[in-house]
Amino acid sequence: MTRARNDSQRTVGEQRFVEISESLFVDPDYETAFSKLGLTSIDAVFAFAAAKNLTKDNLAEHRVRLQFEIDSPSTTVFLKRYDRPPIFTQLRGWIGAHRRISCGLFEFKATSDLSATGINTPKTLFYGEQWGIFFEKRSFIITEKIPDAESLERKLPDYFDGLASIENLKLRRDFIARLASFVKKFHETGYRHRDLYFSHIFYSDSGGFYLIDLARAFKPIVLRRRFQIKDIAQLYYSAPAKYFSRTDRLRFYVGYVGGGKLTRQDKIFIRKVINRARRMARHDAKHGRVAPFMP
Repeated sequence: MTRARNDSQRTVGEQRFVEISESLFVDPDYETAFSKLGLTSIDAVFAFAAAKNLTKDNLAEHRVRLQFEIDSPSTTVFLKRYDRPPIFTQLRGWIGAHRRISCGLFEFKATSDLSATGINTPKTLFYGEQWGIFFEKRSFIITEKIPDAESLERKLPDYFDGLASIENLKLRRDFIARLASFVKKFHETGYRHRDLYFSHIFYSDSGGFYLIDLARAFKPIVLRRRFQIKDIAQLYYSAPAKYFSRTDRLRFYVGYVGGGKLTRQDKIFIRKVINRARRMARHDAKHGRVAPFMP
């Protein structure tokens, strides 16, 4: 059941949302576009099928990812739906958020928190949730495609493919320094991504970095160092050996910690990162895959 629209509003950072149905909030600039598609209730959102299904083989059964177009303004958007997530999954999310929260709102909170600190994230256009007596029934979030950007996994700037000229080497080193600064700034917020691969960092034509897929991002109270190592190991693992040498990786770490001579603790951290990446590579080898960082 849904109730009639009321005048409830919610402001998150500089963005305003209006409640169009019970616990369904939409950016008013996009309300008409979603209404044209009939997306005016949570039942409609979960019945919606006029979209490209992005679901992967390893995606949990309670999760669905869709891509579709909206008009006025014309935009490509991504819909993530969570339908009756397992209780253990919900409890783990509550621990990560330090409060009872739905899966869709968990990602919305991380996205909005990071955006408020200056970390580029996809813009949320529409989100909502439905609860049972105590546990979540279903929830969703719709985000806008990052304009003029691609993931680092799909495409690096052209100077990585070009000849290793003095100018290209300078541009590559500047890129690594800016990537290190971006990741450093992200970790300084207290957040850890837990899926910080090149596929989840986008780079725009204007030179900006973006973080996507924040469904697992959280602020750990304990084991912060462990999750920090995990994030950096995932970056190390997914940086292709074709483009990033050992020197480049060390250059990234120096930029990440803010420069200066490496301390004993730095060397221990680096060793743990490399060891974790190697464990991931051994797992890949068992399944006939070659890890990107392997030469």
